[in-house]
Amino acid sequence: MDLTHQTPAGIQSAGALSRRRALVAALNVSTYLGMMALMAHVLGAGGWTVTDIVIFVCFGVGLPWSVLGFWNALIGLWLLHGARDGMEQVAPFANAGDSRESIRVRTAVLMTLRNEDPARAFARLAAVKRSIDATGEGARYSYFVLSDTSIAAVAAAEEEATAAWKRSEGADAARILYRRRADNAGYKAGNVRDFCERWGRDFELMLPLDADSLMSGEAIVRLTRMMQAWPKLGILQSLVVGMPSSSAFARIFQFGMRHGMRSYTMGSAWWIGDCGPFWGHNAMVRIAPFRDECHLPVLPGGPPLGGAVMSHDQVEATLMRRAGYEVRVLPEENGSWEENPPTILEFARRDLRWCQGNLQYLKLLDIPGLRFMSRFQLVWAILMFLGVPAFTIMIALAPVKAIEDRNLADFPAGAAMALYGLFFLMYLMPKLAGFLDILISGDGAKRYGGVPRFLAGAATELVFSFLQGAISTFRTTLFMIGLAFGRSSISWGGQARDAHGISFRTALEGLWPQLLFGVYVFGTLSVLSPALLLWSLPLTLGYLLAIPFAVATASPALGRKLEAMKLCAIPEEFATPDEVLALRPAAAQAA
Repeated sequence: MDLTHQTPAGIQSAGALSRRRALVAALNVSTYLGMMALMAHVLGAGGWTVTDIVIFVCFGVGLPWSVLGFWNALIGLWLLHGARDGMEQVAPFANAGDSRESIRVRTAVLMTLRNEDPARAFARLAAVKRSIDATGEGARYSYFVLSDTSIAAVAAAEEEATAAWKRSEGADAARILYRRRADNAGYKAGNVRDFCERWGRDFELMLPLDADSLMSGEAIVRLTRMMQAWPKLGILQSLVVGMPSSSAFARIFQFGMRHGMRSYTMGSAWWIGDCGPFWGHNAMVRIAPFRDECHLPVLPGGPPLGGAVMSHDQVEATLMRRAGYEVRVLPEENGSWEENPPTILEFARRDLRWCQGNLQYLKLLDIPGLRFMSRFQLVWAILMFLGVPAFTIMIALAPVKAIEDRNLADFPAGAAMALYGLFFLMYLMPKLAGFLDILISGDGAKRYGGVPRFLAGAATELVFSFLQGAISTFRTTLFMIGLAFGRSSISWGGQARDAHGISFRTALEGLWPQLLFGVYVFGTLSVLSPALLLWSLPLTLGYLLAIPFAVATASPALGRKLEAMKLCAIPEEFATPDEVLALRPAAAQAA
């Protein structure tokens, strides 16, 4: 095999990847230009105005994310059901995970904490250890709890939990270590960096976990075998899915997220190949190149975009690839879980932290030596959030456009409807492809409780996603406006992870801007163009319903009702893995 024409690890033909990337680029560019031409035809009827130009530019900024999502999902669906060797094309390294070869490399399993519930976090890490031990390979793994906790009472509880866990493990206690930093420099990335500098030379691999992470021993050992077989594989990211939840918001959100990720990730991995993503947790990382080559810069300037890099993971992926190691994702659902925020307010808080972190990439695009695909990954992460205010501006200008076109006799209604339908098809394709994947798989729907229950969940999630999307995108838009004027910033801290209710007053305090914007859009369009208002409902109804939506989806009673009905249930609710079962309270297990 001629390694000069292979990716760094020798996993795949570099030429084949280049041809795939050229094909995807051609599909995206042609689709983008076609959609922009159609938009120009619609907006240009009756002549161009300043409003038309602004809408056209905003559409151009927001469109690429939907176009690439459309093609990734279609390619992924084809690989899952149209190609006989789909997984082999995407992850030719995966076969190494099925070998029975003993584990030789030493792996450190890390859990990073900051002001989290210690009982919850330690229960997850203990469940991971039990599951790994059950594979017979447990002696090759050690466990580190890396704390950046700033609250004294929480830190004391972490120390007590560590002591109790070590007492229960007997001889294995020597492989459990707790460390709390006094200086929290660099947030989570600095926490992991400190581990690498102090203990990294004792291990070849590390598995970072968040406080809400959970993985099965079988999945971890399988990833370890792949890393062992391919020494130039630097980062191997698992496909992380949501865990069963009693929160109505979390269970509906993760139902759609799960299906939106599966085909999309399969398709993107097909052409991204060795320049894949890193999500910062539930992934195997080769310590030596990470320690030596993945130093994060301190960004010039002050907050919000200066200082330590908040969304560190994707930057670390680009630096790992620059160092000559491959970064890959394994796009299959196999024993890798996380929890999702239990309310819209917690979700928005997490989203804003990602937004601020991704926009910091604007200061990182000139890092020397990055691969073209790595720079594209950073640009793509930036566009993910730049498109949000672009579409919000388009909606804000809808009433103005309605006034300008009020007396237009030859408005191209057919072209406008075609544009509307095509856009929504592209926007929804990742989820639609995921739903279709389940329906055409042999026992796919059965794993979700049968076809009727699965379709009911899909319909519920689609309505939910439109309402939630309007609320979240408007909040992100306001946050980004604040960032532009240096008035917004968000810090890294603990998250609320348990289901809990939200009062009407709390929802009003957090979401009154959405309500006000909704009153503006609905009030003006109901007078100027009721037809346009009707067509806009998927994108605008969420503004008006933001407060009752937040209260209802956070309601513990609704969460219990959905659990009882098994609506938006996931396979782990019908066949619960031991790792998930171990985290349930004793009463729930007995029930």
